[in-house]
Amino acid sequence: MSERKQNPSVKVGIIGSRNWQNHKKVKDTIFNLKQRFGDSLIIISGGCPNGADFMAKKYALEFECYYREYNPSHTSKNLYSAMNDGFYNKKYTPKNFFHRNKLLANGIDYLIAFVPQDEKASGTMHAISEAKKRIDVKKIVVIS
Repeated sequence: MSERKQNPSVKVGIIGSRNWQNHKKVKDTIFNLKQRFGDSLIIISGGCPNGADFMAKKYALEFECYYREYNPSHTSKNLYSAMNDGFYNKKYTPKNFFHRNKLLANGIDYLIAFVPQDEKASGTMHAISEAKKRIDVKKIVVIS
C-alpha cells in the first residue's frame, strides 16, 4: 500500500452492458492498462454479477490489479465494495442504480464502457452521462 501513496493512482472505470459477451476485449483492455500504468492502476466497476462488470472484476483480479466496485445500495457489502457498511442492504428501488452510477462517475479518472452495437444499454449510458458532467474525467471510450 505504501507504493500507491508514492505513485499517483490511475482510476479507470470499466462498465458496460449486462449482455456483453466478448471476454477477450475486456481482458485485453485490462492487460494493456496494467502494462501502461502498472501498480498505480485501480479498476473500478459497478459490481453487476454478469456482463462487462463481471468481466472487469474477473480480469482485474486475474492481473492482480487493485479493484473496487460501486455495487448498488440494495446489495450486500463485499470485499471489494467502495462504500462503508451503512450504505448497503437498503430496500430495492431502481434509483439505486442511478445513484451508484453517479458515485462511480465521481470516483474515476477514465471511463471505458463495453456496449453491444445494437443495444440501448440505458444504465451504461447514464453512467457515461454522469462522467461527462465531470470536468476532470480525462477520457471516455465506448467499445462495441
